[in-house]
Amino acid sequence: MDTFKILLLIARPAAGKSEVINYLKNTPIQNRKERFHIGEFEEIDDFPMLWAWFEEDALLERMGNARLHTTTDGYFKYRYLWDLLIERISLEYQKMMRDFDGDTTILEFSRGSEHGGYRSAFEHLSEDILEKLAILYLDVPWEESLRKNRRRFNPDRPDSILEHGLPDEKLEKLYRETDWHDLVENQKDTLVIKSFEVPFAVFDNADDVTTAQGDALGERLSSVLDGLWENYKELHS
Repeated sequence: MDTFKILLLIARPAAGKSEVINYLKNTPIQNRKERFHIGEFEEIDDFPMLWAWFEEDALLERMGNARLHTTTDGYFKYRYLWDLLIERISLEYQKMMRDFDGDTTILEFSRGSEHGGYRSAFEHLSEDILEKLAILYLDVPWEESLRKNRRRFNPDRPDSILEHGLPDEKLEKLYRETDWHDLVENQKDTLVIKSFEVPFAVFDNADDVTTAQGDALGERLSSVLDGLWENYKELHS
């Protein structure tokens, strides 16, 4: 084994998750394996699933029918829908594995305390995922998430992975508070999720090395993933 089987990227919105994935996509495969322990990869992001619900509800409303998932002001009608998205990620992973011939699957999502946080989300990851999982948390303060969310939003491409954004008031309500630091407060480098030991590492992006997509990002990512890889190998040897 020379690559992560499953790497989960989590963070506040606009913290740099999609930028890290874009950087990895543009790194030659052999270099990517050697520096980041990620080979050929596929990704599963819950944003397209979430966005499809908003689009479907807009269509239903236009047709004169009731909205199924979201309110007219852009919030989920039921908190359990956040956990349903994690169940969908697990299902998409199960389907992907039928024909997958790559090395790594990268999962990506954000969760705030207001809608259950990571504590709730992790409980809905499948055992197939948990037994192969490593977690990379991109750490930025709330103010940095707000700044980059404003900066990246393109109103002409609200469905874009790299250019979607939230209004300030919605971002604050849903994501200002996060339970990540509470979850790992007494943990050194592993979390126990449904009896599985899952290694984790923290990528400090308070100074925003992800936007430029340059050497600073590569160097920090390599350093953090090297440490995570050592823990991952030890648990899976």
